[in-house]
Amino acid sequence: MTTETTPEVARQMRIQEVAAEVGLTTRSIRYYEEIGLLAPARSGGDYRLYESEDVERLRFIKGLRDDAGFSLSEIGQLLEDEAARLRNKARFKATDDPTERRALALDGIARIDRQIDSLRAKIERLRGMISDARVRRDKLAARVEEIDAGERRTHVHVDRARTDAS
Repeated sequence: MTTETTPEVARQMRIQEVAAEVGLTTRSIRYYEEIGLLAPARSGGDYRLYESEDVERLRFIKGLRDDAGFSLSEIGQLLEDEAARLRNKARFKATDDPTERRALALDGIARIDRQIDSLRAKIERLRGMISDARVRRDKLAARVEEIDAGERRTHVHVDRARTDAS
């Protein structure tokens, strides 16, 4: 009995399969390609063919958009920064020139600083949204207390001083 190992062939999927797997519409996927966030291979019949890396990239895009609230422009910048990081890493390893290595490192620092600034701005926007929500909650709690002021409380107590851990 012989066991032969064959190289694993990367499975390519068509856009409908990818959309179903990732939870996006085919229209969104096509739009991401149109604005440069994604570049799938094409078949001889000009069908888009997606590999596992494309699917992971779409999951990453979707997570940044839906879960973290990044705009497509911000996502594009993050993806470009990551691509530049990989290019710079390869260039850094390929050269012994200290001037070029320094320039590559400085480029990396500038890109990371831009990411940090973007994340800090997002945190500040979220803090503002939390503050606005607390103001709305306090207004509603005051109304409940006004309503309860003339009536006997039977079932609802609203803690106006409630704070969420955040």
